[in-house]
Amino acid sequence: MYTQCPQCLTIYRVEEKDLAAAHGHGRCNHCDSVFDMLATLTSQLPLESIEHLPAHVAQADPPVLGAPVLRPQSARAELPAAAASTPRGARRGTLPTFARSHRTPSRGNRGWLVASAVLLLTLGAQIAWSQRANWIDDGRVRNLLEPLCAKLHCQLPLRHDIASLELLSRDIQPHPSVHDALIISATLRNDAPFAQAWPTVEVALSDLDDKPIAMRRFLPRDYLADARAINQGIAAGASSSLVFEVVDPGHNAVAFEFRFE
Repeated sequence: MYTQCPQCLTIYRVEEKDLAAAHGHGRCNHCDSVFDMLATLTSQLPLESIEHLPAHVAQADPPVLGAPVLRPQSARAELPAAAASTPRGARRGTLPTFARSHRTPSRGNRGWLVASAVLLLTLGAQIAWSQRANWIDDGRVRNLLEPLCAKLHCQLPLRHDIASLELLSRDIQPHPSVHDALIISATLRNDAPFAQAWPTVEVALSDLDDKPIAMRRFLPRDYLADARAINQGIAAGASSSLVFEVVDPGHNAVAFEFRFE
């Protein structure tokens, strides 16, 4: 919509929110005068040359609005008793469906609720399954699962507790039968009060400046040949000697380090 400043004749485009916020009044950005924007308000500009927008003729009495769209229920309750009363036998009007305050859930809505609940349960199960290793290693959860698994005749995977693995000794020497190879040996002890799975062992070789030269990760099957020993894990309080064969990276390798995963 458009309106015109009566002082400097500048025409502005206005929005409904601007009219409502200032009750129809506005300040001209050119001459700084305050004027009634409703006086020349129009929905479109004339096609011919514009000098003055036509001003609306003020009416002595406000116009009566005769095309109602909707009467909210709260407004109906505030009507005077004489106006709100309905003669006996007259038919009362009903509110449209979108204006009713209480609606009975349809079958489609109930179906969406059920589907949403199923999706949430499925998502929770997937998250729990992806974190199953952490749950199984938790002692409190383990105490609940072991009696249940005994009744179902199943076997839980071995626990992992890297902090309870103690490296007692380690050594490195040239391979007696393979050229340009090294043999690294270590003695490992399980200080946990339960049997746990064999760890993944990372062996890193470095120079005098602690700069890594070579690194290799060994899975249990890489340093244990007995599959039954792998399945049984390291017994509580037990010690075991581990042997690793690696390629000799050269004379610069003067230090080595073990890490367990």
